[in-house]
Amino acid sequence: MATLTGRAFVAPRLIGVPVLPAFFPSFPSPTWAPAPSSTCFHARYLTAEQGRRYGKIPEFKLKPAKVEKQVKHEVEIKHSMKVSELAQAMNKDIDHVYEALLNTAVDVDDLEPDTVLEEVWVKKVVKISGMKYRWATVAETKVRENKDIQRQPPPDPAVLVNRPPVVTIMGHVDHGKTTLLDSLRKSQIVAQEAGGITQHIGAFLVQQPSGQLITFLDTPGHKAFSAMRARGALVTDIIILVVAADDGVKNQTIESIQHAQKSKVPIIVAVNKCDKPQADPEKVKRDLLAHDVVCEELGGDVQAVHISALKGDNLLELIEATVTLAEVLQLKGDPSGLVEGSVVESRTDKGKGPVTTAIINRGTLKKGCVLVAGKAWAKVRWLFDENSRAVTQAGPGTPVEIVGWKELPSAGEEILEAETEKRAREVVEWRTNMQEQNKLKEHQSIIEAKQKEHQDSYNKVRQSLSHLSWKQRRVALYQEIKKQKAHRPSEGSETKEFSLHIIVKGDVNGSVEALLNILESYDSDEQCQMNIVHFGVGDISENDINLAETFSGEASVLTTFDVSVGKKKVNVAGCRVQKGHLDRNMKFRLIRGKDILWEGAPTALKHLKDDVHIVKAGMECGLSLDMVTEFKAGDVIFCYEEIEKLQKISWDPGF
Repeated sequence: MATLTGRAFVAPRLIGVPVLPAFFPSFPSPTWAPAPSSTCFHARYLTAEQGRRYGKIPEFKLKPAKVEKQVKHEVEIKHSMKVSELAQAMNKDIDHVYEALLNTAVDVDDLEPDTVLEEVWVKKVVKISGMKYRWATVAETKVRENKDIQRQPPPDPAVLVNRPPVVTIMGHVDHGKTTLLDSLRKSQIVAQEAGGITQHIGAFLVQQPSGQLITFLDTPGHKAFSAMRARGALVTDIIILVVAADDGVKNQTIESIQHAQKSKVPIIVAVNKCDKPQADPEKVKRDLLAHDVVCEELGGDVQAVHISALKGDNLLELIEATVTLAEVLQLKGDPSGLVEGSVVESRTDKGKGPVTTAIINRGTLKKGCVLVAGKAWAKVRWLFDENSRAVTQAGPGTPVEIVGWKELPSAGEEILEAETEKRAREVVEWRTNMQEQNKLKEHQSIIEAKQKEHQDSYNKVRQSLSHLSWKQRRVALYQEIKKQKAHRPSEGSETKEFSLHIIVKGDVNGSVEALLNILESYDSDEQCQMNIVHFGVGDISENDINLAETFSGEASVLTTFDVSVGKKKVNVAGCRVQKGHLDRNMKFRLIRGKDILWEGAPTALKHLKDDVHIVKAGMECGLSLDMVTEFKAGDVIFCYEEIEKLQKISWDPGF
């Protein structure tokens, strides 16, 4: 072996890395001798020749430690993604999404699980969560086949026959429309109307002395029933416009003219109440000129007849004018083929169920026919005329009551006959689905508009802070959002001092519709909040009463017990809320039998061991009052709101 003597130097002891015998078992174990105390040391090395004798010596290199790359969770996103869908795709709860959107332009307080998020915020949540996104593969969806039912092609002129004209009587309220029809029918319709005012459309087939049949529709003149008048104008051939000679042209007179002109229906003017001393029929005809209704006496083509509906004056002349105009129009109908018609009115009858008053436009309606109207269908069980007499059939131009509807169709719907019940159900299912799809699109448009508004507001704030550093911007944005939330009422807090809950029920669909149209114009929520909790057609039922009662708090005392509060014993009632809810912020009343024992505010309201402000129906609670009288099982506790002053609101319903 060769020996190498090192040069003297001042250094710590040399530390070597020996070749481990575990890798080379034929090698002798290397030995290390401690360095002598002299200024030099001896070290033994293997020469290249020795290395060849023992075999090839492998080279060792220090490899850097492997750092595993963090794999980000991939989230599949799509357009119009809901909060709940995003949370599910990220395998997180919904609160995680809410937290990720804090201090952004998104109003987190308005978010619900089914709220649709904009694409930018979906990506933002994924990025903040340390994940990455990829767009979901959109599968090609098969276009749903149109299953709707359509009108038939125009009939062959050879099969057409004469039909009764459909005449609608229109005009202002209390100008004598129903009195006129009463005189024509020789009946007492007016006596049956509430307050002498027509509240729904009446359809009647009247036979004149000449044998001529005329179908008359009587529409309401009150402002609230505008939709009914519009329907009457759409299903009619001729409009008799009744104008009181002593009152002149009024608002609903003008509206009736507009309906007629829009529907391109010819008008006959009946100047009524000409028997009154203050009557001025010539002024009425002059006033009509301003609305493009030019009577024959003034050089136009509109017939005007001076009548007295109450005394029956000149009614025959009015009928002759109507028949003449009908002959000019050459009104004909096809009695063969599938039935087509229009729903004039709909109601629920106790004995008959859903009933519609309809005008048949084409075909002959018979018992057993399968009909579709809107999202309702029927297999005709019975047909009745205006006098509730059963009839076997109804042809073109004939009014008829139809019994056999599975659901109540809306007034104004088109009636079409289906070949089979299966086909009718198929049509209704398709229409219902299409309505839901359209509603979703409408809601989506509203959501997108609101999100855009929030985004624009957010961008405006950011732009105003563009001169700040990013840290200063974050602080300013956070403070702005915090300020906005501070001014927003917290969940469950009362934002309105007064509230009014309304249930609307009516005898026919049109009356309910008219009331809802009026209530929709309500614009005084800041003074008194109005909530329509239910509406429908039919008599007031026990369910309606129960629903109305849910808006009063009422609880019954099940048991009583005493608890110690300091050194004082307090009588507590164990109660169950039967109706509505108990609200600690409202006043309470204790009733035993028919006697009111106490009124005031509760000192404590607890559910289990927790203090609560509201206890809902079906829940149990513990209640103590600031009174001397003790509770007894069977006592009733009412929760109510006391309003001490009348309040005038700015809403004008229009009548």
